[in-house]
Amino acid sequence: MKIIADANIPFVAECFSSIGEVKIVGGREITPGIVSDADVLLVRSITPVDSDLLADSKVRFVATATIGFDHIDIDFLRRNNIGFTSAPGSNSNSAAEYVIAGLLEIGQKYDIDLEDKSIGIIGVGNVGSRVAKKCAALGMQIYLNDPPLQRQTGEAKYLPLKELFDCDFITLHTPLTFEGVDKTYHLADEKFFKSLKERCVFVNASRGGVVDSEALKTAIRSGRLRAVVLDVWENEPNIDTELLRMVDLSTPHIAGYSLDGKVAGMIMIYKAACEYFGLESKYGIEDFLPEPAVKQIEIDLDSGSEQEILHQSVQQVYVINRDDFNTREIAMVPEETRGKFFDDLRKNYPVRREFQNTRIVIKEFATEGTGDTENKLKRSSSMKVLSEKLAEIGFKEVKIKRKKGKSEKLR
Repeated sequence: MKIIADANIPFVAECFSSIGEVKIVGGREITPGIVSDADVLLVRSITPVDSDLLADSKVRFVATATIGFDHIDIDFLRRNNIGFTSAPGSNSNSAAEYVIAGLLEIGQKYDIDLEDKSIGIIGVGNVGSRVAKKCAALGMQIYLNDPPLQRQTGEAKYLPLKELFDCDFITLHTPLTFEGVDKTYHLADEKFFKSLKERCVFVNASRGGVVDSEALKTAIRSGRLRAVVLDVWENEPNIDTELLRMVDLSTPHIAGYSLDGKVAGMIMIYKAACEYFGLESKYGIEDFLPEPAVKQIEIDLDSGSEQEILHQSVQQVYVINRDDFNTREIAMVPEETRGKFFDDLRKNYPVRREFQNTRIVIKEFATEGTGDTENKLKRSSSMKVLSEKLAEIGFKEVKIKRKKGKSEKLR
């Protein structure tokens, strides 16, 4: 069995070689000629899979190692009896952690206390629901918008879009759709941005086409937006470098690029392929994930405010500023090489692990013999709140390291 696989799927050759002969190809280099004699096609989001690619091929099974599948012509696959699977939820935690890292960085940059700030989450699927949970852990007020889910569940928590316009933060987590009542193409258009609260912080980690880039630039120039975090762009990989220079945090469509998420997605499509062809699966996630580089972080309770400590902790695992710095270099290279530069940032993306791999130890050096019972109670309460927030945004566990005696596991 011949398998064509996107080079950006980690360990794909090592894993899928158990069921066939694997050929690794760059996602934008997968052409009709490449797939003509293949049985299986494994892609990520940058490869359109439709009749133009597969019409004259032998492909019997297609898989995308991503949550979304707007790049796949599902109807074509169905009409031609070609099996299909995606990897729902595989990198949702990675994308949610990206948003938390972005919010904490913007909070640090503009001295914004996230506690009690309102955030409107548009799209409450695998990613959006995790973002909601983590933002709630930060003490933010959560407002949700997801028309399909509202119709499906009838739950009042899913609000009309207009009820999110007064939020301090807006973050997008929708699929990209071009028609129907829930069309999301250019959902964030001129009218959308004019409706937002003055000095709103805007985040897009869904799909570039959900945002009208010209409308976003107009909103930034007008001063309506306080800050903008963009992971996705219209016309990738040939992104708008004017917009790139205007946003506060820019990244090359890597929100879901944690190694944990990539490997989880790879294993999901591997097991689906084995099931489709009636083969035994030999591997699991544990066979490919290495030990994390940052196994433990020690925190001094006196090193800053609660939010500063949260920011410091996240930065030790994921430095979003580094991705921003690298992405901005796109504007410095010749125009004809910018698309390749964007793709290379994704292809050569460094290993990023999720918070769940790292243990937090809070060092407690309470003064003994002072008799200040009230101060000790306040510190104890602060430690408890901080430990809960760290655990709820995803860290492995939180312990208190006493000056004397044993450590106490709080979460």
